[in-house]
Amino acid sequence: MRRFPGRWWIPATGAVLVIEVVFTFLAPVVLAPAFNKFTPLEDGKLRSEVLELGRKAGVDIGQVYRVDASRRSNALNAYVDGIGSTKRVVLYDNLIDTADRAKLRSVVAHELGHVHGRDVPRGMLWLALSAPLAMLFVAGAGEAIARRNGAEPGTPAALPAVALMVGVTSFAIGIVGSQLSRDVEARADTFALELTNDPKALIDVQRDLTVRNVSDPDPPAALQFLFGSHPSAVQRIGEAKAWEEGERP
Repeated sequence: MRRFPGRWWIPATGAVLVIEVVFTFLAPVVLAPAFNKFTPLEDGKLRSEVLELGRKAGVDIGQVYRVDASRRSNALNAYVDGIGSTKRVVLYDNLIDTADRAKLRSVVAHELGHVHGRDVPRGMLWLALSAPLAMLFVAGAGEAIARRNGAEPGTPAALPAVALMVGVTSFAIGIVGSQLSRDVEARADTFALELTNDPKALIDVQRDLTVRNVSDPDPPAALQFLFGSHPSAVQRIGEAKAWEEGERP
């Protein structure tokens, strides 16, 4: 029976990294438009305010788009996507149409914090560092489990053991990734406060998001630790109130 290469984790790591780079580059121009309509933000007061925030923040915004997110969600949101020539800031139409300017500026300033912190390429760097170790662990542990159960590594019979370790490793890396993500989001909040000097707007945004998303503003600590990609609404509001009272990091 034909065996898979003993060092299959090396090309597997390469495949993961290539897919990540290609996906990040193409997602804004190929994948996302398949599900939503993206329109360049028209010249006017709003675009001028967004560009002015970018200049004030000292970051290259790239393109600014409006997306028809209201088709599927009522959330007030914006995000940064893409790398290189596909980099863009995307504003939900809900945010543009229903949020007052203070809230919109706070949300945009938060996203500019991600641009300023180079969080998209930093996320890709995290994957580049973690993927080889993860794949090596999956290969070693999966093959060890397969041998204990009488399956020869590299054969189809060993695939269930490898699949099991992929799940376990993904869960463990996800916990670390969630912690890093919470740190990144907290830093972007701080950047938004420094840029706008408007803690009330950030507080109002968090309250609105909690109500609109019907989310738990203060989830159980264990769940937040394992799965929370953002600080809880209570934590973010608390940080904004601390900023308002002069407690700066």
